[in-house]
Amino acid sequence: MHEMSIAEGIIQVLEEQATEQSYQKVKTVWLEIGPLAMIETEALSFCFEAVTRDTLAERATLHIINTTGEAFCMQCLKNVPISQRYDSCPECGSHQLQVVAGDEMRIKELEVE
Repeated sequence: MHEMSIAEGIIQVLEEQATEQSYQKVKTVWLEIGPLAMIETEALSFCFEAVTRDTLAERATLHIINTTGEAFCMQCLKNVPISQRYDSCPECGSHQLQVVAGDEMRIKELEVE
């Protein structure tokens, strides 16, 4: 379950930023996750709750914002929406797609004290 290591990485980022930005407690975390990021959001929520115990983010609320996937079609030369890797182009049916958005995860916003 790589969601546990992702949750631990989030806590590490929060702790580093707490030092740099002088906050003591994280109350809410908003994460943007694309459909191509290969992250199981329910598992990530569970792991986040587990790894926040005894940290500055204990009892913090995690909000997940789902973003959209997008790829560039090398056949019809258009950016097209996709929902999973290896989708075909909805315009021309080609499988020559290069992902341009939707494979990322980032901390979008924090509520801190």
